[in-house]
Amino acid sequence: MAKTKTTYTGQNVIDFVNSYVENPQKKADSFQLIELLQKWSCSEPKMWGPSIIGFGNYHYKYASGHEGDAPVLGFSPRKAAFSLYIYSDTEKSKLLLADFGTYKMSKACMYIKKLSDINLSVLEALCYESINYISEHHECSCRVK
Repeated sequence: MAKTKTTYTGQNVIDFVNSYVENPQKKADSFQLIELLQKWSCSEPKMWGPSIIGFGNYHYKYASGHEGDAPVLGFSPRKAAFSLYIYSDTEKSKLLLADFGTYKMSKACMYIKKLSDINLSVLEALCYESINYISEHHECSCRVK
């Protein structure tokens, strides 16, 4: 079975943003996302793989037997768009998307160009919904003790 690339690396998050993100607006948005996701997750930012900034962690196991660890919330400031790893496929999340703003969705993440394209209150609600879903379905750092 293939080893997952999305693992905790220990790389410094601030150094990563300063060296990886060239666009000044994307850099400012990255630091704002770090602040917001840290606040909402109550977890310090950590690097997962070469370019994902993650908050908290959980262990997943699929019916196929594939298992691993992943951040509870995360994002990557890629050149074309931010990849947001903040979404859980729940009815509440689906309803929230109507007021989220300009984004694209894939199976694993949401893509936004800049923070001003989205409603930050909806981002917060989506993050909390994802934290709740992960807490209910996985062993995670987000579980209320």
